[in-house]
Amino acid sequence: MAVRLRLTRVGGKKDPIWRVVVADGRSPRDGRVIETVGQYNAQTEPSTILLKEDRIREWLDKGAQPTDTVRKLLKIQGIEA
Repeated sequence: MAVRLRLTRVGGKKDPIWRVVVADGRSPRDGRVIETVGQYNAQTEPSTILLKEDRIREWLDKGAQPTDTVRKLLKIQGIEA
């Protein structure tokens, strides 16, 4: 099973909020997730990024691969991916 750290969309129409989740790479974007490890809101100024650093590091150590967008968010927060 290819585990990925990626974004899933929540929130209303034209008001997206993104959750950073751990999910199987084969599942759809807003499908089944293993664990929610953070939140990202680009609508605020500045953007709000809330991440559970300890859980993210644990998943990365287990071999989970972040998507490009999540990798950028981790870099902004100072978490090496």
